[in-house]
Amino acid sequence: MTQNDFTILRTNHTSFTVSDLDQTIGFFCDGLGFELLSRAPRDPKIIQQVTGVAGAEMEIAFVQGPGHRIELIQYLAPAERGRIESRPCDVGFAHLAYDVDDIDAAIATAHQHTFVPLGNPVTIDKGPNTGSRVAYLRNSDGITVEFIEKAQ
Repeated sequence: MTQNDFTILRTNHTSFTVSDLDQTIGFFCDGLGFELLSRAPRDPKIIQQVTGVAGAEMEIAFVQGPGHRIELIQYLAPAERGRIESRPCDVGFAHLAYDVDDIDAAIATAHQHTFVPLGNPVTIDKGPNTGSRVAYLRNSDGITVEFIEKAQ
């Protein structure tokens, strides 16, 4: 057993790099009811030091949902940035999971914000979500959300 010389106090945020900050803020704020906490560019010199990306320029927004803050980053430079297209089975893939009271309404709302289902909602047969209906949805940036409608 290892003894740490520090203590993690809490989770600060989860971050996603996006292609269109306005569109993604719209999904989280208008679609899911999150609050926009801040939106502003960052000093390129500091960002380059933090990220190690030469020529990096970005605008960052923070949105607050129930019990969790999300950072959304749109890089404005460098020009040669790429796009990751991972599948749920690929190592490093991540998703956000939200308990909802009506999965069909959640899917319909997400669809209005360019999130499309990866499959049909199904009922889970094992684990802590047994009996719950679940669905994965993804937008063109690869952000994947899972909606979980808990069993009654």
